[in-house]
Amino acid sequence: MPQFCTTRRVKHPPEDMFALVADVERYPEFVPLCKALVIKRRFREGDIDVIDATMTVAYKAIRESFTSRARLDAAKCEILVEYLDGPVRNLENRWRFRPAPGGCDVEFHIAYEFRSKLFQAVAGAVFDKAFRKFAEAFEARADALNAARIEAARDPQPLR
Repeated sequence: MPQFCTTRRVKHPPEDMFALVADVERYPEFVPLCKALVIKRRFREGDIDVIDATMTVAYKAIRESFTSRARLDAAKCEILVEYLDGPVRNLENRWRFRPAPGGCDVEFHIAYEFRSKLFQAVAGAVFDKAFRKFAEAFEARADALNAARIEAARDPQPLR
């Protein structure tokens, strides 16, 4: 099964990065290829928040939707995603956020397998590039949100 794994050091604390990735409703605003995301169900399993969501991705003429379940473990700063339904045979995704000097290390892992071997061969290179952009998009979003917080703190609104 093809997979993509990367670890990136970012200048944000693990809790901030966890919260950013856990905020799945915002993905269409900044995640490459993500055109829509609909929450189907939210619930808790002990201390873990669980979200079932359907994401629609699009690339040129290809548009597909798939449903997955994300287990958000805030105590461990980990997010595990499992595939529930859609056009692929298998999809597993994992995020881990570990404290590091000046911020945290973000570990991103995804393994996927298309139903069609022909499509797997054709799409493989495109998906590898897309996953790299996907991981970079979260870092860029964290930088933008942090810059906005700093600017807001620097320029308080006048009292009315």
